[in-house]
Amino acid sequence: MNYDFNDEQRAIKEAAGQMLAKRYPLDEVRRLAFDDERGFTDAQWEEFASLGWPGIFVAEEEGGQGLGVVELVILQEELGHAIAPSPFFSNACAGLLLAAAGTAEQRQEYLRPLAEGEKRGTLALWDEGQGHDPRAIGLQPHGSALTGTKIAVPDAGSADFIVVAGAGGRHFVVVAGDVEIEPAAGIDPTRKLFTVHLGGVDAHPLEHDVAATDRAYQAMATALAAESTGVAQRAMEMAVEYAKDRKQFDTPIGAFQSISHRCAQMLLEVEGARSTSYYAAWALDHEPESAPLAASMAKAYASDAGWRVTASALQVHGGIGFTWEHDLQFLLKRAKANAHALGDARWHRERVAELAGV
Repeated sequence: MNYDFNDEQRAIKEAAGQMLAKRYPLDEVRRLAFDDERGFTDAQWEEFASLGWPGIFVAEEEGGQGLGVVELVILQEELGHAIAPSPFFSNACAGLLLAAAGTAEQRQEYLRPLAEGEKRGTLALWDEGQGHDPRAIGLQPHGSALTGTKIAVPDAGSADFIVVAGAGGRHFVVVAGDVEIEPAAGIDPTRKLFTVHLGGVDAHPLEHDVAATDRAYQAMATALAAESTGVAQRAMEMAVEYAKDRKQFDTPIGAFQSISHRCAQMLLEVEGARSTSYYAAWALDHEPESAPLAASMAKAYASDAGWRVTASALQVHGGIGFTWEHDLQFLLKRAKANAHALGDARWHRERVAELAGV
C-alpha cells in the first residue's frame, strides 16, 4: 500500500506552501491581524479563488474541482503553517454542509458561487450560553423564521450568507444582510469573530440528513486538526532555528539536553498530529465507516499537540518569546483557539471512547 501523496496532491501542497509563504510573511500577518477589520484583502481572496481552492472539495458539476477531503486537509495544513488570516476555513465549513445537505436550489444559489469564489459563507454553530458541547444546540425555528443569538461566528462580517445550526441536527441558510452582526473579541487576532443576532430572520432549511451533516462536521474537525498541525510545524521550525542561533557560554542552546529533548518531543507530537489528520481525511474519502472515530482522534490529538508544541516553542525562545513584538504569539493563539473550536480535546476523547465502546 502506498501511503504517500499522489502527483496531484504533491503539486497542490508544494504550490500552496510556496504561494502562502510569499503572500503571508509574518509582517503581513501582523498587519492584517491588527490593522484590517476583516483580516484579509480582496486581492488575497481573489487569488485563492483563481486557484480553485474554495471549491476544492465540491463536485465538478457544481462548479468545484471534484477532489476530496485529503486535498482540503493539505490546504488547511499549509494555511496553518502560514498563519494565513483568511476566511477560507469558515467558507469551507459552509460549503461542506451545503454539499452534504443543500437542496437543489441552495446548491445553485449558494454552493456554486461559493465554489467559484464569488460568494463567501460561514457557519454559525454556538448558541449564546450553550456550553462546551457542539451538539447541544437549542435554536428552534418558528415557521420559516429563526430567532436567537449565535456567538463566535468566524468571518461573519465579510460573509454573504450564513449556515445556521439549529436544534435536532437541523441547518438553515440565512442571508448575512438580513441579520445583525457585531464584532466580538477573540483570543486569535488572525481569525475575526462576530456575534450574530437572528431577529425572526427568514431561514431556508437544508435537507434533514443527519448522516450527511455528521460527515461534514467530521471533515471540518479533520481540516481544523490539519491546520493545528501546520501551526505546530511552524512553531517547531522557529524553535529549532532559534536553538541553533542562540548561544549561552559560547554554545548553541540546542546542544543542551533540556532544549534538545524539548525539540524532540515537539517533532513527535507534530508527526503524530499529521498522521492522525491524514488518516482521518483518507477515511472520509475512502472508508466512511471508520471516519467518525478517526476524525475525533485527529481533532483530540491535534488540539493538544498544537497547544503543547507552541507553548514549548515559547519556552525555547525564553524571555523574547513572551514579548508582544515576537510573532510566536500568533501561533500560540491560533493553536489555543483551534483547540476549542468544533469541540475541544476532552469532548472528542469522550466521543472516541463512545465510538470504541469503552
